[in-house]
Amino acid sequence: MITIIGIDPGLAATGVGIVRGNGVKIEGYSFGSISTSKNHSLPNRLDHIFSKLLQILKDENPDLMVVEDVFSLNKYPKSGITLGQVAGVVMLAGCRAGVSSIEIPVREAKQVLTGNGNASKMQLEKAVRNRLSHGKPIRPYHASDAVGLALIGFYRYHERIASNGPKA
Repeated sequence: MITIIGIDPGLAATGVGIVRGNGVKIEGYSFGSISTSKNHSLPNRLDHIFSKLLQILKDENPDLMVVEDVFSLNKYPKSGITLGQVAGVVMLAGCRAGVSSIEIPVREAKQVLTGNGNASKMQLEKAVRNRLSHGKPIRPYHASDAVGLALIGFYRYHERIASNGPKA
């Protein structure tokens, strides 16, 4: 059984999605988010995300971590810098836990999961929910984004093994 964890970095809420399975069959999944309070300092918020994620990584021992690549809108450059800081502690947690990680741009994730690189958060959530046959909406959206990233990692992980053979 392989385990893939998807991470959607965010300062207020970092989405976490976990997918487990054999072959190309998904046998289980879970999702949630790591929330921080705007009443705390940036270093404390980053430490909280790092600590919680490191514990999740140690508990779940995933085979791969898939992180949404950081982007910045010209309109809000400071948000891009903050996202970069969050992504940095996410990648550091993966490194400390000994988990290989890859980054996937949000447009690529939307394209793979919905067929539209400009899909809305609602469209992406619905596509993820349908792939999992999950009856209720997956909230918050950061969690559904993270599960989507984990799904992409799950299928790509198997493609890589099929083309390269199992690890020696």
